[in-house]
Amino acid sequence: MAAPTLQQPSFLLANLKADTSTKPLLHRCQDLVKIIDDYPAKELHAIFPWLVETVFGSLDGIIAGWNLRLLHSRSNEYNIVLEFLKPSGPMMKLVYKLQAEEYKYEIPVNYLPGPVKACIQEGVLPDCPLFHNKLQFPLSGLLTLNLALNPFEFFMFNFAYCLITPKSYPQGQQGSSTDSAYFVLVDTYLKYFLPSEGSVPPSPFSDSRGSVTAPSPRSSSVSFAGYGVHSPSLLKHHIFHQPSVNADPAAQEIWRSETLLQMFVEIWLHHYSLEMYQKLQSPQVKEPFSPTEEHVLVVRLLVKHLHAFSNSLKPEQLSSSPSAHSHTHTSPLEEFKRVVVQRFVQQKLYLFLQNCFGHWPLDASFRAVLETWLSYIQPWRYTGEKTNPQQDQNRTVPDKWELFVQENLLMYTKLFQVFLNRAVRTDLVNAKNALMVFRVAKVFAQPNLAEMIQKGEQLFLEPEHVLHHRQPRGYLTPSQGGSYVSSKQRVVTDMVFRVKSHVYALEGQDCQYKQMFGTELRGAVMKLIQIIAQARQTAKRISDHSSVATANNSFMSWFGMGSSDLNNTFNGAEAEESGECLKKTHEFLDRALENLCQIFKLNQGQLTQLISNLGSSQDDGNCKQLPDCIQGENGLILTDLGRKQIISGLRRFDIRYQGDPELQPIRSYENALLVRLLYRISSLLNDRFGGHMNALCSRQDFLGRLGRHYLADPNSTTQLKQSPLSRRTLERNRQPRLSLRPLASYRTILLLLIFYVLGAVLSFGPVSSTLLILGGGFLLGLVMTLFGDKLKKH
Repeated sequence: MAAPTLQQPSFLLANLKADTSTKPLLHRCQDLVKIIDDYPAKELHAIFPWLVETVFGSLDGIIAGWNLRLLHSRSNEYNIVLEFLKPSGPMMKLVYKLQAEEYKYEIPVNYLPGPVKACIQEGVLPDCPLFHNKLQFPLSGLLTLNLALNPFEFFMFNFAYCLITPKSYPQGQQGSSTDSAYFVLVDTYLKYFLPSEGSVPPSPFSDSRGSVTAPSPRSSSVSFAGYGVHSPSLLKHHIFHQPSVNADPAAQEIWRSETLLQMFVEIWLHHYSLEMYQKLQSPQVKEPFSPTEEHVLVVRLLVKHLHAFSNSLKPEQLSSSPSAHSHTHTSPLEEFKRVVVQRFVQQKLYLFLQNCFGHWPLDASFRAVLETWLSYIQPWRYTGEKTNPQQDQNRTVPDKWELFVQENLLMYTKLFQVFLNRAVRTDLVNAKNALMVFRVAKVFAQPNLAEMIQKGEQLFLEPEHVLHHRQPRGYLTPSQGGSYVSSKQRVVTDMVFRVKSHVYALEGQDCQYKQMFGTELRGAVMKLIQIIAQARQTAKRISDHSSVATANNSFMSWFGMGSSDLNNTFNGAEAEESGECLKKTHEFLDRALENLCQIFKLNQGQLTQLISNLGSSQDDGNCKQLPDCIQGENGLILTDLGRKQIISGLRRFDIRYQGDPELQPIRSYENALLVRLLYRISSLLNDRFGGHMNALCSRQDFLGRLGRHYLADPNSTTQLKQSPLSRRTLERNRQPRLSLRPLASYRTILLLLIFYVLGAVLSFGPVSSTLLILGGGFLLGLVMTLFGDKLKKH
């Protein structure tokens, strides 16, 4: 068949750009499929950077691209995009076609993560070998440095960077959904290039030489530098050296798995170095990078998949001796599984989570960060074994995971301490926040886990002289090939060295380690328990008050028989803090207390006494007091203690509506038409006779008292501590006036209707009934004026 007439690259690119604004996405994708199939690599090379930018958007966020983060399954374009970008789809075919010709594409160094960019600009080689041997030195100076990436690296860089590119979303749209096209593509790429079963599928494209070339060989001296322990790479023969055409296909294609993982880790996690994290402890230092909830959810997806990928290591490979690791029959992918978590992810994820724990807002969105942490420290959940969810809750952590706990000790102990600092500053009356405390306590209360952590701490605290006779060599972690099941045969010094190396690598040689089961942290746990107990009491108080109010108003609520006061709602009760949510809060906090007692071996009797004493003292008066304040020039100023009292729900200000009573929102038990009509009538009367009303209410005799009963605000004598602005507003609103708004209440209408019906039964006409009602109201006012003070005293 004759080849189609091919256009010049410049015309091809111009036509594609023109089609962007005139053709729908489906037709554009169909055209691109034909172009990728028919055109040689030389012509495709010219359009590749534009196509990548069109799909993922520009690195500066100005060009939105296909908006993969906003594209959901409800969209007509969703399946089109997934089909075009899937690992065996047209776009990846284009990548492999260009990869075979060894084309390079430039990325400005300014778009690299902060620590990597800082290293390059300072003339230091970055830790990650992904960026080695790729710098392009222009004549214009150091600040305009570029990286020359091969097509696969360039594609994955733009795909990964798409997640952290700042974008302005349309009104009402957010990019945190786990069913977006971007989230699904991340999951698809991970499963394809890091398969738990089988090997990485071969490239769907082969050029005339019969293979797709791997990246240029790198020096073995820099392999895996900066990933955990600085030991010789086990994979350098397979990953960093270009394989021959006749090599094992798995060995030839393993470089794609490594490149994808390194690109994801660097772009998504490597925004904080150890030095940068230590500087961030100062509140004056501005955070250099703030991840979004969507970003964290994708990181959690990566963590979960890497655990499943690592745990899929074959049992015979897992239990093999270290000397067998370089055996020719060992699959490169199996060797990769041994090192993937410890060397590639651990350090960068630790700093990433440290920053999130310290700087994330104190709200329910922290759940994404929390679940990412809990996923990492529970690799036994991703072994592929099917277990009963009910049995899984109380399942003992197998002993084979002891080495993982030791090699990730700070992930358990240090982050638990940082979480404690957050928890004591969080409103635990909120069910979502209470759930997070319960989740952490539940995870750490798993049988055997606390003992593993405690043993790891004991190993770290072993004296330094234990290591004096050790040779300065690397060690093999479980994910690097060490056997979990052979831990009993290991020498104590090996375990000590392993734990100390882990802590010093993540925190520095001069770190001051605080024991999770030490005296200081035990005191912090007791403080959290007190706050949990206080939150339980507050939740119970709110729930009891809501139940009573509901019971009092349930039958005649439609008619407004309950209080018409806007302030009838219990102070501090929010929509999500009522009803079933408060029951959940109490349940979560109760179970969290049980788990904390189990983790730290707390005495149940003392705990019960502490909670009961706290509850009785709180009921005696704390709930009636204002938060701790000091008097300033312009009113009350909250102290730090007062802020904590408000956050923990111990005390609250008496919040009441202090505006114009006539302008309160229309209630469900009021007739909206009557409210507006009566307001206009009363406004006309008040404007015309306001002076006479003022004069009447200013009198100190009986008539003045009677006038104040009918015309003055009944809440005007309520003494509340107010801000200066509120005081000025109240002065304007407390002028005597006539209010007809009560007549718009369905309750009042119903009562008047009953009176008129009763009058008709007793042979009274409408005029007579009206006079009787007015007379009864006047007599009631006389009684209240004469005996009101005495009734208030009683």
